[in-house]
Amino acid sequence: MTADRQELLRSLYAAFNARDIDTVVAAMSPDVDWPNGWQGGRVVGHEAVRRNWERQWAEIRPTVRPTAFSEREDGSLEVTVHQVVRDPSGALLDRTDVRHVYAFDGDLVGRMDVET
Repeated sequence: MTADRQELLRSLYAAFNARDIDTVVAAMSPDVDWPNGWQGGRVVGHEAVRRNWERQWAEIRPTVRPTAFSEREDGSLEVTVHQVVRDPSGALLDRTDVRHVYAFDGDLVGRMDVET
């Protein structure tokens, strides 16, 4: 199961970086609980995630590349990612490694948390 989830998440990171919201949202539960990593707080549901990313991408250009995966005892999957954030002109705003922790609802992503 973990290998399947790793492949799913790899494909979702690629879709996120390509700004393919439909592909990413399709892999989420309808009531997905997602962090607003840019402004703080959380959003719930497909449309809230979509609006959050559209607002975010109007101001910043984040890309995230998974570098490691680890299953946690509670069944969630931890992904270490290298994150690069640029402004719309391409100037570097931030470069860091963070952990994304995913909980699943069956085969769908049910929740994601960001840990620094």
